[in-house]
Amino acid sequence: MATKIAIIEDDQAISQMYRIKFEAEGYEVETAENGKIGLELAESMKPDIILLDLMMPEMNGDEMLAKMRKTTWGKSIKVVILTNMGEQEIPEAVKQMGVVAVILKADMTPRQVAELVKKQLSA
Repeated sequence: MATKIAIIEDDQAISQMYRIKFEAEGYEVETAENGKIGLELAESMKPDIILLDLMMPEMNGDEMLAKMRKTTWGKSIKVVILTNMGEQEIPEAVKQMGVVAVILKADMTPRQVAELVKKQLSA
């Protein structure tokens, strides 16, 4: 069974770029454009890892993460924050909700992100 990745990102170009990269590597990938849809997707899909943007319409990533962590199914899903916010701008509460990594979108190529995700999945 393929490893499942959920990409919750409101920028469609970024979302599709990562979808293509991960599908090419054999992962099963689903996307959502905001935290509200992302939360529903995560519940139905039960992904192995989530790439989560923080700044999104309808429901921010931090709000989605908080709601997901309160559920039995979402307590242990690995989450990588994918953002353009600086490390110091990310709320401390987000970091304390079991985030395995924070990626600054502008600083990493899709290949580097894929390597980081692979490393987290095997950890």
